Amino acid sequence: MTTILITGIGGDIAQCVATIIRESAGTRYKLVGSDTHDRHGGKLYVDAFGLVPRAADAAYVESLMSLVDAESVDIVIPMSEPELAVLCDVMSSHSSVHWITPGPEAIKVGVDKLMTARALADAGIMMPWTQPVSAGLPPAYPCILKERRSSGSRAVFKAGNREEAEYLSARHPDAVYQEYLHPDDGEVTCAVYRARDDRVAVLQLLRRLVGGFTGWAQVIEDPAIQEICVRTANALNLRGSMNIQLRITVSGPRVFEINPRFSSTVLMRHRIGFSDVIWCLRETAGLPVEFPSIPTGTTIVRTQGAAVIN
Repeated sequence: MTTILITGIGGDIAQCVATIIRESAGTRYKLVGSDTHDRHGGKLYVDAFGLVPRAADAAYVESLMSLVDAESVDIVIPMSEPELAVLCDVMSSHSSVHWITPGPEAIKVGVDKLMTARALADAGIMMPWTQPVSAGLPPAYPCILKERRSSGSRAVFKAGNREEAEYLSARHPDAVYQEYLHPDDGEVTCAVYRARDDRVAVLQLLRRLVGGFTGWAQVIEDPAIQEICVRTANALNLRGSMNIQLRITVSGPRVFEINPRFSSTVLMRHRIGFSDVIWCLRETAGLPVEFPSIPTGTTIVRTQGAAVIN
């Protein structure tokens, strides 16, 4: 039996990944979860659970590898940007397990929003202007301020004028300013998978956010978005899955963020055949993957659940 460790199992994305593996592979895998605390429902999704420190803790890697050894883990799926950033430089020295990640280049660029903007611009991909707070006040308003190294929609603010920008700059000196992209209803999240034979699959989802997550999404097919996603995957030497977030502007689609991990739509898209978690596991086992044709207009929504644990 193959044992898989899914980190951050208290989070919704990790629980979605565990659900996909359970439904698709049944009892072929033993699932182990890790997190920094146990006040969540993560244990309901795995066969074993272990506590580890936060990724920023000096003991994180040693603690995680102790759990790997204790549970005889074969495959590790890191679920958050902070963990990926720490593990990126040490995975090669822990080759006793297989790490499911999008690859070192995609990680290093994706976890740093300023580096994302510069790397994609260097690849000839049109980007919204992006500058570090340390470079001074932004050139135009409204604009977005966000931490260089954050995940999801945390620590994202809108600055409508100079006074607001000065207030935010004083409190977030390590953040970046970025051009505010219009319109608000033109946001697209793209799941991008690059296989070992360099084929690239892209699922474009026009979405509506609910509480910071995709609550509603509809499959679209925009040739310009397709080209941007394929070029980005190749430029970053993507291996596996990542998420690209764009807005469709009057000047065309513009990338404003990359998430070098499985995203919050992972279960939603699995339901319609974009099964990037399973593709990763198949390629880990040396098996081929086939990309489905998903009809435009297909609509998916996020649902809620609850459980009693004692």
